[in-house]
Amino acid sequence: MASEALVRQYLAYWFQLGKGVVVHKGQEVMLPHPVIEGDHYSSAFERCWEQLCQADAGDCYLEGTSQTIRDLLSPSWEILPCARCTMPVPIRDAGIGSPECPCTDLPTWPNLELPLPRSPVNSQMVLTNIRARLVEQDQTK
Repeated sequence: MASEALVRQYLAYWFQLGKGVVVHKGQEVMLPHPVIEGDHYSSAFERCWEQLCQADAGDCYLEGTSQTIRDLLSPSWEILPCARCTMPVPIRDAGIGSPECPCTDLPTWPNLELPLPRSPVNSQMVLTNIRARLVEQDQTK
């Protein structure tokens, strides 16, 4: 089962590549920008997520896919890296999953010359961990 955090990350990664979420029976496509602000998801992303979780949004799905957000949050689905581009893709937990990654209609992807989509990073926490390791290493000498 894909956790809510994994589904949010899945959407955030694809939003960073310009894929939107289709809502209201195809009448609207949501694509928040920016997706990340510093060490957290942006307020635009959080508003989009809240709207996707509301019942009146209908069957919402990432452009180029057929699995709804509701489907992905069910126990039947996992989110794993694409074999072609390593981006997160939904895979049915039991049985045969979707044969295609949403990257199939992105003609310039994968492009390893560009920065890959990412999750928010708490730089202060990373630096604190590095400092702690250096102090620990210095004390063992």
